Amino acid sequence: MKNTIKVERAKKDMTQQDLAEKVSVSRQTINSIEAGKYVPSTVLALKIARIFGVGLEEIFELEEGD
Repeated sequence: MKNTIKVERAKKDMTQQDLAEKVSVSRQTINSIEAGKYVPSTVLALKIARIFGVGLEEIFELEEGD
């Protein structure tokens, strides 16, 4: 699964720690999601999309092998 979290954070001048605090996870969790090493739960993905004010599919995209 690909994601644009890093891009969305940059648009809002937000650090990984800032985002982590807003969605109640660790900075390491945000780092792992951005790196594609961890697929977030539906609830966490929805929280992240809400923070950025965009639809879920604008941040997360399934890849061919998913």
